[in-house]
Amino acid sequence: MDLISILEKTVSPDKAELEAAQNYLEQAAANNLPEFLKSLSNVLQNASNTPVARMAAGLQLKNALTSKDTEIRLKYQERWLQFPADIRNFVKQNVLSALGTETIRPSSAAQCVAYIAVAELPRGEWPDLIQMLTQNVTNANSTEMTKEATLEAIGYICQDIEPEVLVTQSNDILTAIVHGIRKDEPSDHVKLAATNALLNSLEFTKANFEKESERHFIMQVVCEATQSSDTKVRVAALQCLVKIMSLYYQYMEAYMGPALFAITMEAMKSDIDEVALQGIEFWSNVCDEEVDLDIEATEAAEQGRPPARTSRFYAKGALQYLVPILMQTLTKQDEHDDEDDWVPSKAAGVCLMLMAACCEDDIVIHVLPFVKNNIKNPDWRYRDAAVMAFGSILEGPDPANLKPVVEQAMPMFIELMSDESVVVRDTVAWTIGRVCELNPEAAVNEAYLKPLLEALVKGLSAEPRVASNVCWAFSSLAEAAFEAAEVTEENQEPNTYCLSGYFEVIVAKLLETTERPDGNQANLRNAAYEALMELVKNSPKDCYVWVQKTTMIILERLNHVLALEGHIQNTSDRAQYNDLQSLLCATLQSVLRKMTPEDAPKISDAIMSALLQMFSSSSCKSGGVQEDALMAVSMLVEVLGEQFMKYMDAFMPYLALGLKNHAEYQVCSAAVGLTGDICRALSIKVLPYCDDIMTLLMENLSNAAVHRSVKPQILSVFGDLALSIGPHFRKYLDIVIQTLLQASQTQAEKNDYDMIDYVNELREGCLEAYTGIIQGLKGDQSTPSSEVNVVQPHVPYIIQFITHIAQDPDHSDGCLAASAGVIGDLCSAFGQSMISLVDNDIINELLTKGRRSKTVKTKTLATWATKEIRKLKNAAS
Repeated sequence: MDLISILEKTVSPDKAELEAAQNYLEQAAANNLPEFLKSLSNVLQNASNTPVARMAAGLQLKNALTSKDTEIRLKYQERWLQFPADIRNFVKQNVLSALGTETIRPSSAAQCVAYIAVAELPRGEWPDLIQMLTQNVTNANSTEMTKEATLEAIGYICQDIEPEVLVTQSNDILTAIVHGIRKDEPSDHVKLAATNALLNSLEFTKANFEKESERHFIMQVVCEATQSSDTKVRVAALQCLVKIMSLYYQYMEAYMGPALFAITMEAMKSDIDEVALQGIEFWSNVCDEEVDLDIEATEAAEQGRPPARTSRFYAKGALQYLVPILMQTLTKQDEHDDEDDWVPSKAAGVCLMLMAACCEDDIVIHVLPFVKNNIKNPDWRYRDAAVMAFGSILEGPDPANLKPVVEQAMPMFIELMSDESVVVRDTVAWTIGRVCELNPEAAVNEAYLKPLLEALVKGLSAEPRVASNVCWAFSSLAEAAFEAAEVTEENQEPNTYCLSGYFEVIVAKLLETTERPDGNQANLRNAAYEALMELVKNSPKDCYVWVQKTTMIILERLNHVLALEGHIQNTSDRAQYNDLQSLLCATLQSVLRKMTPEDAPKISDAIMSALLQMFSSSSCKSGGVQEDALMAVSMLVEVLGEQFMKYMDAFMPYLALGLKNHAEYQVCSAAVGLTGDICRALSIKVLPYCDDIMTLLMENLSNAAVHRSVKPQILSVFGDLALSIGPHFRKYLDIVIQTLLQASQTQAEKNDYDMIDYVNELREGCLEAYTGIIQGLKGDQSTPSSEVNVVQPHVPYIIQFITHIAQDPDHSDGCLAASAGVIGDLCSAFGQSMISLVDNDIINELLTKGRRSKTVKTKTLATWATKEIRKLKNAAS
């Protein structure tokens, strides 16, 4: 009784009672968990206990079996499996017999059954469970509650278990599910639980979908369920169709014409949002699949083989029927729609974009009449839908075909930037941004550039959601203008461009926008800084004076912000303050990139002292700020070159802190990248710091806590270091060669694509290190060195490594390029002795493949390596 009254108090409104109950339960679990779980299962199983006590017992039991945190969940599962079999069987018996005896939904027993199953089934335990659950559903005497709770349990199991565990039992699972979905099942509750379970089981019923008779049956019951009078069942059945379309596209032809087309069209037109959303989602998925199939077909054609699957072009076939419905749905927006609410009008916009990507030019004739008829409609909803529809089809169709249409529409859009509806202004700003990005030639048209810029500058003062889209439009416009500017061969930076006359006004207005008090709404402050960065990055020579002025303003702001450090009161202030520092650092990088080599040293002291102050402040405890500050230093190193030397003593402790930040791997990664930049910039002058740098890098490589993505970069930095200090690298050679040897032996499983990518990165890092070491120890023509001979004993292994890469079908283009580079370096370092090692079919084939690569770097390196081998062979003969 004691336990029951305690469980009832876990929902008490009295805080003291609630805490006392929770403490008691925690204590009971700590003292003797197996006995505690047995007691809980008894409370759950006994139908005479109150619903609240039973529900609380189920919750406590479930929380001892699972957790949202993966590591804790695995620990809990292991712990459960260690309990004596008699205790586990006692609990399992209780939770199974509780199925269907509860009076409140959803069933607590169903969750307990499921989480025990998720722990036991993968280990081959509880082998008869699925069969027992199936009998619960198909037994004519089972109550509605039993069937519903059992199907919920099946659904939870399917949702949380690895699909391959259940493949052999898919027939039983489907028998239970289909029994619950069928038309003559009287209870909507049972139908809903069955339909949700089907949704979760689709991954491992592949074998059933491959058999025509079984597939027909599954499709029939799902299609029938989409016609249910119960909205929840209807939505769940439509969700099943959406997922089936993605998983089993190649089997859908038989159902598309007779059923799926009509069902989804009807759903799209529904006044019930959840139903309409699933109908639209179905066609978005069709487009996604068909875009992928198109890419697959292109790749197959290039390789001269038939594609594995082919597209049935459902989207193109359905265009004329779907587009009018999508247009109509676009007009159902609400003035006060929350940014984060997913509503049919937003889904229709996304679906239209996917349709445009999938059907390309074919979509235009279906959309333009609607745009023309509604762009001046007195109802703002129709004006907004017209602009949205136009913006949505800009990507996919051929830009050359769209250009005249866009040019014709632009004056109208400029006029709509002052529309009385904020929704329309917001969509127009977004559409103009899309034009600038996707059809840039139409955006920088002289005929309306001036009114466009005036409208956009004015738009920066509008509501945050509008101004934020205007910022994005400026970002794309700056890039478009820079691309369109005239450049000469020897001079890559244009003297002027079409925005030069407006540059000062735009920059001033963007700087003003970053200071808006409502700048944290709709991501406005970030968007304004982003636009500022793009504008500076894409500026011609005649705007340089404004780049200089902007640099000084940003520096001034950074110092101002750093002075506020002591006045921060709470965590939300701290977060905003850190964001602002990150933004200022990023903007600083952007302006520094534009600095002339003469100007950079004039302001570098001020910049460096601000950055050092940042590193020493408590903001740098936030990884984001530390990362952005390291990136800003990186940019400074790039523009100053060896003049950065004067800051090394002051900066070295902060570089070490970054390299030791193992918890936040992006920071560690930025620090490793910066180390490489410093080596390249300072060359031999980096020597006094090398021992410290090598110690830190070696520690990172051997530390299991360092994220694996950082390690390939470190290997590559060894190459930078060797190139910088040349023959002095000799003292580190043995340990580095040993490290490269270890790293180059990492392998990947055939289907583990993440690991394959990682192994390629590691190999590329190793090869870049070899290149740096060989070139560094060899010296250049003015100061050749014989130190390179210490590498000679390792050459056969290096060639063996390259041969291994050549024979791996999964090698990347980057590995190909780096391999060719090392082959060329070895030939130029060791001359004739290389012929016997590199003149063979495998290496020749690798270099041939490299010369045919579409990447310029790979092509160049492979051609150079081939010439080096030819030179040696000619000299020998």
